[in-house]
Amino acid sequence: MARNLSGKKALVTGAGGGIGQAIVESLKAHGVTVAGTDQSACPNSDVSIVGNLMDAAFCDGLAGNAREQLGGLDIVINNAGIIRRGPVTDATDDDYASSFTINVEAPFRICRAAIPLLAEAGGGAIVNIASCWGVHPGPNHPIYCMSKAAVASMTQCLGHDHAHQGVRINAVCPNEVDTSMLRSGFSARGKDPDTAIASLNASVPLGHIAEPQEIADVVLFLASDEARYMCGSLVEVNGGKAVY
Repeated sequence: MARNLSGKKALVTGAGGGIGQAIVESLKAHGVTVAGTDQSACPNSDVSIVGNLMDAAFCDGLAGNAREQLGGLDIVINNAGIIRRGPVTDATDDDYASSFTINVEAPFRICRAAIPLLAEAGGGAIVNIASCWGVHPGPNHPIYCMSKAAVASMTQCLGHDHAHQGVRINAVCPNEVDTSMLRSGFSARGKDPDTAIASLNASVPLGHIAEPQEIADVVLFLASDEARYMCGSLVEVNGGKAVY
C-alpha cells in the first residue's frame, strides 16, 4: 500500500482518459487532493483545469495554476499522450508536430515549471508516462516510439539532476493498455476492437493486456514514499510481453 500520500496535492494531465481517470481515482482513494487537466472538464477530479497541451503558455502555467487552486503541490503526473501509427513514409507534418508537442514538449514545460515549486515546498514526486515502445521500439510506430523515447531520456536526465532538491522523477513504461485510445485505433484500421484485444491478450504471458488500474497502481507507488529511493527509473509494466 502506498504510504504517506494522505493530504498531498497532485496534478494529473490527461485526467479524462482511461489511465488518467484510474490515476485520479487511485490518488483520491489514498487521501490526495487532485487537480485534473484535459481538453474538457474532469468531473472525477477535485479541481478541473480545462486546457490544451498544444498551448505552450497553458503548459508553462499549469503547475502554478494547480498549486494555487489546490493550496500546494506535491505530485505531478504527466499522463497525457497521443499515438500516431504507420510507417514514417506515411507520416504527415501534423503527425510529427502534434506528437512531439503533446508527448514531449508539454511534459518538458510542465516539469520545468513544477520542479522549482516542488523543491521550494521541500520536495515531491513527478511521474511521467513513457512507454515500453520508447525503450524497445516496435514496428510501424516511429513517431510514437521517438516521442516516448524522448520522455524516457528526459526522465532519466531530470531524475539525476534534481534528486538533490528532493524531487524524485521517474517514469512508468506500459505496453498495450485496454483504453478507448487503443480501441479507437483498431476501429480506425477497420478491425473489431474486441477481437483485436482478444488477440493481444493471447500474446501476453500474464494472459491479458493491462487494465488502466494496473498502470495507475504503479504510478501511485512511484508517487509515494514506498519509492523514496527511486530517481530516474523507467519501470516497464508489460505483463511479461516484449515489444516484439
